[in-house]
Amino acid sequence: MTMPDPSAEWLEPDGTGGFASGTAGLIRTRCYHALLLVAVTPPTGRVVLVNGIEAWLDTENGPVALTSQRYQPGMVHPDGADRLTSFAADPWPAWTYGLPGGGRLVHEAFVAPGSGQTSLRWSLTGGGGAATLRVRLLLSGRSYHAQHHENPAFRFDPVDQGPERVTWQPYPGLPAISAHSGTYRHDPVWYRRFLYSEEQARGLASEEDLASPGILSFDLGAGDATLALRADRGPARPVAALAVQERRRRDAAVPLHRSALRHMSARGDGCTVIAGFPWFSDWGRDTFIALRGILLATGRHALACEVLLAWAKLVDGGMLPNRFPDDDGPPEYNSVDASLWFVIAVGELLAVYPASREDAGRLRAACAAILDGYAGGTRFGIRLDGDGLIACGVPGVQLTWMDAKVGDWVVTPRRGKAVEINALFYNALKLLEGWVREERGEQDARRYGDLAQRCRESFNHRFWNAERKCLFDVVDVQDGPFAGQDDPAFRPNQVFAVSLDHPVLDREHWEPMLTAVRERLFTPVGLRSLEPGHPDYKPKYDGDLRARDAAYHQGTVWAWLIGPFVDAWCKTWPDDRDSVRTFLAGFESHLGEACVGTISEVFDAEAPFTPRGCNAQAWSVAEVLRLLASGKGSAAHPGTDEK
Repeated sequence: MTMPDPSAEWLEPDGTGGFASGTAGLIRTRCYHALLLVAVTPPTGRVVLVNGIEAWLDTENGPVALTSQRYQPGMVHPDGADRLTSFAADPWPAWTYGLPGGGRLVHEAFVAPGSGQTSLRWSLTGGGGAATLRVRLLLSGRSYHAQHHENPAFRFDPVDQGPERVTWQPYPGLPAISAHSGTYRHDPVWYRRFLYSEEQARGLASEEDLASPGILSFDLGAGDATLALRADRGPARPVAALAVQERRRRDAAVPLHRSALRHMSARGDGCTVIAGFPWFSDWGRDTFIALRGILLATGRHALACEVLLAWAKLVDGGMLPNRFPDDDGPPEYNSVDASLWFVIAVGELLAVYPASREDAGRLRAACAAILDGYAGGTRFGIRLDGDGLIACGVPGVQLTWMDAKVGDWVVTPRRGKAVEINALFYNALKLLEGWVREERGEQDARRYGDLAQRCRESFNHRFWNAERKCLFDVVDVQDGPFAGQDDPAFRPNQVFAVSLDHPVLDREHWEPMLTAVRERLFTPVGLRSLEPGHPDYKPKYDGDLRARDAAYHQGTVWAWLIGPFVDAWCKTWPDDRDSVRTFLAGFESHLGEACVGTISEVFDAEAPFTPRGCNAQAWSVAEVLRLLASGKGSAAHPGTDEK
């Protein structure tokens, strides 16, 4: 074990939308860093209860700090981080401290999904004499997007206390906070003006006050100290026994598989996929793209079927929700591609999983309802045009995955007929054609087959840009600088015309298009969202919200796009395994940075390709894992099961 970049982050999801997270260097840098962050209405309604701890050893030579905090205007205190000698994220976060007198202390933190608790453990070895561990919990009780400030309403007094257990409820209507183990002494105090440097860099509110009701004490001379934190008044599970069980579970899967499965979460009686930590919940588009790598590639077909059946119930007007608000409001039907990705996911599931006749029928019926809804016209101008292509859009609304918007400014206007939407639509039609032929015969299947043929003919006629040997990004553009024309912006969306199971692009165009994509968009961590040299190209994704959204799809690299790019490459050059290994090589080193063991949402468009956005993104992990599981890439990569 060595010390990585102190800003590298760790993540421990709880399986219901909540999580614990922080940094290798101990200092909390985000408002999302917390030890007990729970979803009140899983997986939404997330609240922070225990933000962190202040910990130290009382020794015969005086106190020894074990934590560090950053305060406004940037001061770090106390000096606990200076004593760190190593950090490991596998199988869970563990920090090793060098102590005066030659002793060593190891601090561990983990969340066993389904346990309902964050478990902490401290182990003291070597010299240094007797020591007492003191721990102050730093509490709030706020939305995970917000900050907490000193106020007279905070309730410091415990609402319940017993042997080695104390419970607080700082605010009415929020879950209780229970700490199990240790001897408690009440000593209320406010810690003021914590500074979160990552929020500051993003141009967001970055200062917070936290409350500490008292001190928990542990005699390390009597053995390991353990502390269980829970968002209820129920009994805790013994930390030592839970650690044995959890280690066995984690050792049974290779690291990238574990990273992928951490995105699974409860929703109602079923389960769903968390799009990205720390700030996304479950999104339709992300779920259907990520499901193929997270569940199908790891052999969890029954669970994938369960997820898709739950979503199938939500088809409305041919559309599926793309987002469930954090406030438990009604789902938002605001995506043109989410429903089409659902059809793709269903197709891949039914190709490998013998679902019951009833379940398969429900899934196929949902897919048919989606295509019928699109053909007949539905929300936001989504409709089948006379040329067999799908058009969509109303002023001021962005429906494709390139969806950045600042106020009334739609950064990447794609109202019209988008290239990837029609590639997805063609694949959906071909899937329905095959299913209907299998169930009802050729005559009934002909309807979908005829629609698919018309879509393909129009696609190749309208989207091929002969001058640049690539595909237009949007044709029949309805807004922006290319209104009334075709948008020639060179973007990665064109790869879907080859990557999907039923390529809509004529074979003669594959090689020139993909060669150009490799030259202009490929990076070691995914594809750029716009080619360098375009007037709107942005080399970095940083700054305040407006600056970041302006760059989100204007050059910024998206890791998940490596999946369709490699799929398309392998179809075009099936024997070129050397290139494929090169395409995936950059992710191996990335697993040791940002959020250790997982893959970020986006990266800067230029070297050193700094990771940005959500530091644990479901579809980023899923697409790399899917490629590896399919045999594409290096067998020695840490995401594979081979030793």
